Amino acid sequence: MAKWRETGNLTPFQMLDLPPVWLLGALLVAWAQVILLPGLTHPFAFFRWAGALLAGLGIALMIWAIAAFRRHETTVVPHQTPARIIVTGPFAHSRNPIYLGDVMVLTGAILWWGAWPSLLLIPVFVSILTRRFIAPEEARMKESFGTEFEAFAEKTPRWL
Repeated sequence: MAKWRETGNLTPFQMLDLPPVWLLGALLVAWAQVILLPGLTHPFAFFRWAGALLAGLGIALMIWAIAAFRRHETTVVPHQTPARIIVTGPFAHSRNPIYLGDVMVLTGAILWWGAWPSLLLIPVFVSILTRRFIAPEEARMKESFGTEFEAFAEKTPRWL
């Protein structure tokens, strides 16, 4: 298996505790709001297209970031320490382009569906990503790469 997608010795819980699973859960909650509370759902043409564009850009950003992981032969798995710090491509603009893409996809879907109450999911989702994944990853990166990571973190914003 290619290094960039190796899961190594992840526990079954860690295999489920991954950002795409959390994204799917948030999308399902937003979709449930559309189905169960249709009176609170108001899709407007402009927001539908803005949502589609935002989700599409989020997916493109994730693909670009995953390609960078492949090119640099390091892991994309959040619970593992990467072999190197990537500072080019999308990582020149955000330390977490895949997570940013996740948030863009969620926001885009909510806009597309017109699921306005589900906009409350966005800060919750950002908080989950930050606490469960970003903070531990940054601690591992700081421990593994020291001043190299600190310089990267100082120069490159966490989100955008």
